[in-house]
Amino acid sequence: MTELRTPLRRLPAQRRSAERVQRMLDACAEILDEDGYDGLTTTRIAQRAEVAIGSVYQFFPDKRAVAQALALRNLDRFGERVSRRLAEDDFDHWSDTVGAIIEIFVDMHRTVPGFRVLRFGDVADVNLLDAAADNNSVVADRLRRLIVERFGVADTPELARALAISVEAGDAVLKMAFRRDPDGDPAIVAEAERMIHAYLAHHISDR
Repeated sequence: MTELRTPLRRLPAQRRSAERVQRMLDACAEILDEDGYDGLTTTRIAQRAEVAIGSVYQFFPDKRAVAQALALRNLDRFGERVSRRLAEDDFDHWSDTVGAIIEIFVDMHRTVPGFRVLRFGDVADVNLLDAAADNNSVVADRLRRLIVERFGVADTPELARALAISVEAGDAVLKMAFRRDPDGDPAIVAEAERMIHAYLAHHISDR
């Protein structure tokens, strides 16, 4: 997996500029919640963030780039929360982290502005996070690195494949949960956890 590249035209050099960029991302998130990706424009982002349209284009070439930056922020926040949870909780085995990871994802879906629409970027582009890999693969790669670091498991192609399949399957079932209930149907969320944990347990037992 390649290192993820920033969609910014240039990195903000001063704190004030960095804060302005964050306001643009916050504005993007609010607009996504209100009107979806189709309702997102650079003009609306500028108006909501209370910056000149030139300030938006100073850092971003178009609305896709703003959404990309927001998706990357979502990924970083997700990774930080998972990393903290892995450090704080006493898991018997790395596969037992499934419930905690799903819980974090569901909570972000409920509480993080823009996340329920954008998540990690598929609504804009399935390769939004990395031109060389689909968004779910990027998420799986981030989880793989966290698990290898925390539990010291062998970083094998089999582990990477198992996590890629788990993320893909979990993503599909959790989408179903949120289609049926804006807060995520708890029964379907529970089934997602059961399904992924059973798959990983089977994968582990065969190794």
